[in-house]
Amino acid sequence: MSEYVASAISKSDKRAQQQMDALLAAEGIARDRNLTYSAAIWDEDGRMIATGSLFENTLRCLAVDGAHRGEGLMADIVAHLVQVQMDRGNTHLFLYTKCDSAKFFAPLGFTEIARVEGKLVFMENRRDGFARYLRALAPYAGETPGAAVVMNANPFTLGHAYLLERAASENDRVVLFVLSEDRSLVPFCDRLAMVRAAAARYANVSVVESGSYMISSATFPSYFLKDGDLVTRTHAALDATLFTRIAKALNLTRRYVGEEPFSHTTCLYNEALASVLPQNGVELVVVPRKEAQGAAISASHVRELIKQGDMEALRPLVPETTYAYLTGPLGQKAIARIQAAGDVRHH
Repeated sequence: MSEYVASAISKSDKRAQQQMDALLAAEGIARDRNLTYSAAIWDEDGRMIATGSLFENTLRCLAVDGAHRGEGLMADIVAHLVQVQMDRGNTHLFLYTKCDSAKFFAPLGFTEIARVEGKLVFMENRRDGFARYLRALAPYAGETPGAAVVMNANPFTLGHAYLLERAASENDRVVLFVLSEDRSLVPFCDRLAMVRAAAARYANVSVVESGSYMISSATFPSYFLKDGDLVTRTHAALDATLFTRIAKALNLTRRYVGEEPFSHTTCLYNEALASVLPQNGVELVVVPRKEAQGAAISASHVRELIKQGDMEALRPLVPETTYAYLTGPLGQKAIARIQAAGDVRHH
């Protein structure tokens, strides 16, 4: 450990914020858009020489001034951030780092989970964390090959229902993972409830919370990947790499995804999945989008109708189970969040 002490950066401290941006930029990092806490170490002259930040249970934007490498500053920053997380009750922590920096975090208690070669490494502070996660999924394994569907369901629409129906009709068993990070306008508890209600009609479908090893675009770190397409491809490659290990443990040989002809980002994501999954024994099945009233059904459009208060207009776009949930007492939190949001299309 060094002789320096890390301390919090106030969001109102413009000078410190500028110093943090400058230090990150010098290390080839742009400030992540998802940060809830930042800390730094300053030298005797008040110059920032190390920084790091948090978002939920991840450590992000870690940088040390080049002139001060080898002084233990990264260990100080990480120790400070870990203590803040522990004080918040977060004991299972993750971080993303460049491939050439991963070796610095192993002595600090972090173990590599997966990497995209030449791009990034995904790490956690539990040596057996991923193995423990796979053991928890053991009840959903089977001798007969199965299929997987991964969705956010923000909210669950007839498009999601069509994808699920296709998977359920073509496979003896289906494991439906619902992304469990709570970053969507529709709270996770509501999304999970809607999915479970819709999936109840299928005896061969199991609905499972995704946990921390399936990554959504809401929390994927893009701060050291400069090109937007590269961010999407790297995100998808990491997701696919983790998923292939999950699929092997559960004997899942197919993954179903919805086609998105109007979204460049989703097309890139599907292309990356198509590149990685088949190489690891998982077939990618891309299902054409279900249409209603001459247009592809999208959760974004459903959220727009909710924001406008036009619940009858969304009725042809969602299953009866979703409509009943949203218009009932349990769905009022989701309705309130959507109607209070400025932008409902990109969540």
